[in-house]
Amino acid sequence: MKKIHRLFTAIIISTSLLVGCSKFLDLNPPYTQDAENFFQNEQDYLRALTGAYDLLQGMFVSYWIGDIASDNCIAGGESVTDTEGLHQIENMTHGAFNNELRSIMRFNYCGIARCNFILEPKDVEVDFPSKSTILAEAKFLRAFYYFELVKFFGDIPLVIDQRLGVQQIQELERTPANEVYAQIESDLNDAISILSFKSESTHSGIKGRVDKGAALGLLGKIYIYQEKWLSASQTLKTLINSGYYSLATDYSTLFLKENENNSETVFDVEYSDQEGGSYGCLICLEGNLTVGYQGIRQYDGPTYGDGNSYNLPTQDLFNFFENYDPRRAATCLNIDDFIANNSVGTTYGVGAGGHTGFYNHKYMKSREEMLNGIPDNDLTSGVNYRVIRYADVLLMAAEALNQVGDDVDALVYLNEVRARVGLFQKTSSGNFLYEDILKERRSELSCEGHRFFDLVRTRKAADEINGFVVGKNELFPIPQDEIDLAGGNWAQNPGY
Repeated sequence: MKKIHRLFTAIIISTSLLVGCSKFLDLNPPYTQDAENFFQNEQDYLRALTGAYDLLQGMFVSYWIGDIASDNCIAGGESVTDTEGLHQIENMTHGAFNNELRSIMRFNYCGIARCNFILEPKDVEVDFPSKSTILAEAKFLRAFYYFELVKFFGDIPLVIDQRLGVQQIQELERTPANEVYAQIESDLNDAISILSFKSESTHSGIKGRVDKGAALGLLGKIYIYQEKWLSASQTLKTLINSGYYSLATDYSTLFLKENENNSETVFDVEYSDQEGGSYGCLICLEGNLTVGYQGIRQYDGPTYGDGNSYNLPTQDLFNFFENYDPRRAATCLNIDDFIANNSVGTTYGVGAGGHTGFYNHKYMKSREEMLNGIPDNDLTSGVNYRVIRYADVLLMAAEALNQVGDDVDALVYLNEVRARVGLFQKTSSGNFLYEDILKERRSELSCEGHRFFDLVRTRKAADEINGFVVGKNELFPIPQDEIDLAGGNWAQNPGY
């Protein structure tokens, strides 16, 4: 698919960190409302907040890399030069010239810039009842975007509560990762102090708006990544003990569009299938492109729509699941078994980008979605991306509790996840329990974008990923274009 290659290489963001963020914009024609007097009332703040949420649409790049860089998936696609950067990442041959990694940096800094625009001090303050909630959501989003950057690149420039002009770029240095994490924690704690749980919230009817549970879940994850085990266990238990979340009953239908925003939803990226897509723009899309792109190449048959065979599960992942674990079939669609068991004729094609015999069953476009008549509907799936699920929260809590010596509660949370899919209860303790929890994370969360980062933070990546170099591949390289635009004063990550 050459079209997606053009999509990635096009310059599609006007407010990234390094280009187009000048504080003073040349407007032609000039408008009466500009950046300096934009915020006049509640609706203006809500419009700006919508813009800050909008960059979540770019999460698909992070999601793909999280599995393609690991032992879970290969890049797939039409050829090895189709979205070439993903194939480089799959093979651990990626360097500083990689369009996908540049997209990660640009998308997330664009989101940060929009959050900072909301949060920066104003010459004239406008007050209204929901303002504190809007600011809290902006802080959550800024924390989320910074977390994406720090887990990919390590030390990154930290810019808070101010717009960034191009002229300032060469004065910026990379901020140590621990300071970035401290700011993330501060933003999330501020958000938690203001936000309500969804069922208590005044905007509970607005899909996609974050709440206290999302902030607690993300903060718990932040603590996990820093190995702050006691803080993680306390934060995650606060979410669990709130009583607002529970595991959905049927894992096999958990990722269907009709089951979105269920009791397991902690934080989703919301998508809509009501508007057609195009390849000239990405972040303005309302639809989730991953669902179509991960579909079966040149497919003609029942149940599913055709697609571009990206992000294909490996045989290693398929073999990893325990016997009778229903999550295997829910995660890995065995295409040949599906065709053999189907009485209606079915055909499909194989891309030169790689073929494993499996497709990402969690995020695949249905036949019904393909027939909705919207132009370029491979870009417009309404299926949400599940960023934080309650099962992830339970397993993170189990890991943190195990690390602080509370194996009793850790087992309770681990076995709650296993019971949902009918697996026998574990009775392990100590390091054996720790290994059981990590194995459960792979079974439960595979093909959801977490695996590579789990392997890195638990120091197991070199054992599981072919070509992984210790001391190098824990981080991705800073895109060279960004280093050049910063005047060359940012040191590259080791090994690149």
